[in-house]
Amino acid sequence: MKGKIVLITGATSGIGKAAAVSLAQSGASLILLGRNETKGNKICQRIIRKTGNDKIKFYKADFLLLREVKIVADKVCNSYDKLDVLINNAGGRFLDHKVSGEGIEQTLAVNHLSHFLLTNVLIEHLKNSPSARIVNVSSNTHRRGEGIIKNVISPSEYNGTQQYSDSKLANVLFTYMLAEHLKGTNVTVTAMDPGGVATNFARNNGIVNWLKHRIYYFKKGELLTPKQGAETIIYLASSMYVEGITAKYFYRKKEKLSSELSYDKELQKKLWDLSKKMIKELSD
Repeated sequence: MKGKIVLITGATSGIGKAAAVSLAQSGASLILLGRNETKGNKICQRIIRKTGNDKIKFYKADFLLLREVKIVADKVCNSYDKLDVLINNAGGRFLDHKVSGEGIEQTLAVNHLSHFLLTNVLIEHLKNSPSARIVNVSSNTHRRGEGIIKNVISPSEYNGTQQYSDSKLANVLFTYMLAEHLKGTNVTVTAMDPGGVATNFARNNGIVNWLKHRIYYFKKGELLTPKQGAETIIYLASSMYVEGITAKYFYRKKEKLSSELSYDKELQKKLWDLSKKMIKELSD
């Protein structure tokens, strides 16, 4: 990975942080995005001390706000000539309904729309790489997705569990549609499921719900450490064995079929068009 430039969202904790450490050890230059600047700068210093790689830079961006994502994407474009790997990892599970200052329900904003915007702004820089990769972090929960994720404005219509599933389905739909748009280019795009990882993910919903998540995977014998959960991300970002592979879904470093609904081309296009429309409306 020496000479490669890798951008990771949600890089200050969990599997994002674990992937950052491993890729830094491999010699990659890292661009880390997160919402907490103090924490982000501390993580950078820790990675530098641990790996001896000082090509680590942090940029602050709250993925709840698309204007911040656009600003940071433009900063990256102005600071770098190319991008070799984009890892869209940031995400959250929100049981309570909230809408951002931009009028977007937070699950939709953080888990899908911000990454849709970021990727589209950075796409030309990815094309500047001889061989670029985009890795979208989804979840097995996408299989419970029922269709296009909606911008739920009314709290009475909000189901946090279903909205999360629909957002993870959106990650896969986006992957496949993006691959179509990138046909004939040097950029590949894959989606992956990290499995059940023991992190602070979803702790914002209270200790009981957080523990339920852990216990579920522990009973199945599938509770992973962040380092284990990041293995497939690192594999898709760096392995020669997946060079040129695009529009595929992976779990534990193996290609796997995603849900039947995720292959619906009409649904893929509908999500793309709606996402594009929302981005345009916010910028007008």
